[in-house]
Amino acid sequence: MPSLADLQVSSLGPCAYPSPLGSYVAGRETNEYFVSEDDRVLYDDTISLLRRRGEPLETCPSFEPGGPRPQIFHDPATTHVGVVTCGGLCPGLNDVIRAVTLELYTHYGVTQVTGFRNGYAGFDPAHGFEPVDLTPALVGSINERGGTILGTSRGAQDPVVIVDRLVALGIDALIVIGGDGSMHGAHRIVEEITRRGLPIGVVGIPKTIDNDIPHIGQSFGFATAFGEASKAIAAAHVEAESAYNGVGLVKVMGRHAGFIACYAALANHDADFVLIPEVPFSLHGENGLVRSLERRVRERGSAVIVLAEGAGQEHTLATGRSDASGNSRLGDIATIVREAIEKDFHDRGEELTLKFLDPGYGIRAVPADPSDSVYCARLAQVAVHAAMAGRTDMVVGRRRHRFVHVPIPLVIERRHSVNPEGDLWLSVLESTSQPLDMR
Repeated sequence: MPSLADLQVSSLGPCAYPSPLGSYVAGRETNEYFVSEDDRVLYDDTISLLRRRGEPLETCPSFEPGGPRPQIFHDPATTHVGVVTCGGLCPGLNDVIRAVTLELYTHYGVTQVTGFRNGYAGFDPAHGFEPVDLTPALVGSINERGGTILGTSRGAQDPVVIVDRLVALGIDALIVIGGDGSMHGAHRIVEEITRRGLPIGVVGIPKTIDNDIPHIGQSFGFATAFGEASKAIAAAHVEAESAYNGVGLVKVMGRHAGFIACYAALANHDADFVLIPEVPFSLHGENGLVRSLERRVRERGSAVIVLAEGAGQEHTLATGRSDASGNSRLGDIATIVREAIEKDFHDRGEELTLKFLDPGYGIRAVPADPSDSVYCARLAQVAVHAAMAGRTDMVVGRRRHRFVHVPIPLVIERRHSVNPEGDLWLSVLESTSQPLDMR
C-alpha cells in the first residue's frame, strides 16, 4: 500500500500566470471549474479501509486531483510542447494526439506543438526522423482512423540524447503516450532533466491494451479492445454451436494480465472456459482443461475457450528471448492447447470440429469506439492541464470516476493484474461455470 508521500507529484515551481481558462468561469458566483490545490482524492474508497489505517484523514494516502488550475507555470505565449507515442499500437492514439493539440491551441493559446516521430527514436538526430508540427488543421480528422500519425517504436533510447533534443528545440513540456516501458523511459528523461536543473516537465498518458497499469481504473483503448475481442468470441460460439462436437478456441492479447479475456468473455457470456496468466491450469488430469472440456462438450454439444496469450506459460518451452521493450517472448500456448484437445478427441475416437480464432493485431489497429474516444479526449485535456501547471514525472488516469495525477515511480513499480480472489474473476467463474480449480 502506498503512503501519502508516495503519491506526491513533482512540480517545476510556483504557478505565476493566470490560466486562459479563466474565461470559462468569468462572472460566476462560484468557481467549481478549477481544481482546488488543497483538495485530494482518497486512495481508499471504503470506511473500513480508512478505519484500518487508524490515522488522521489528512495523512491518509491520497492523490492530487486532475483538472485545470487557476494559475499555471508556463506562459502560453512562449510555451513549446512536445508529443510522442511509444510502444505497441492501441485504439485511441490518434484521439489523444488530436485532443492534446486542440486543447493547447484552442484553450491555452499554445501554438508551438511538436510531434516526435517513431517513438523515442525520433529524438535522436542519427535516425533522421524529422519532427512534425501538430496543428488543428493536421489533426482535425485523425481520430477517425486507427494507429498513430506520429508512428511508434519499441526500445529504450539514451536520455542524454533525448534531453539534448528537447533543449535544442526549446521544448518546455513533453507529453509521453505509452505503456509500462515508455513510462520507464519517461522517468529516465525526468532524471536527466533534473540532473541538469532544467524547467522541462514530462507528463504521461498511460496506454496499454492489456490494462495492466496500476493505480488507475482503466487505460485508454482497453474498452475498444475487449469489445472487438468479444466479437471474435461470438463468432467462435456460432462456429462451435453449428458443428458436431464443436470447439471454438479464441486467443486474445494479455501477456501478464487477463483483463481483455475476462471482460470480453463477460460481454457476451458465450465462453465456457477463460484461461488467464494469473490463474494456473493443468492440461491433463481429472480437473484439467482437456477432461473438463470433454465433459462440457458431452453435456452441451459444444464449447468455447478464451485464451489469453500469456496464460499457461508453464506448459510451454521458454524462449529465453526478449523483444525491444524487454518483454520476454512468450511460448505458443495456443498451439499446445489445440494439440492437446485434438489428441484427446482422436484417442477417444470422437469426432472434433475445432475452430481457432486469433484477432490479435487486428484489434490494436482499429479506431477507438465512442466510449474510448471520450475517455481519450478527457485524459488528453487533463494531461495538458497538468503540463501547463508545471507538473512533471507523473501520469494522468481515472480512478473510481475521478481524474488524478499519479507519480511515474509508483506506476512503474509493478503491473496491474487480475486478482484470482477478486470480484472480477468471480464474475468470470459465474459466467462460464468452469471449475473453480483446473489444476
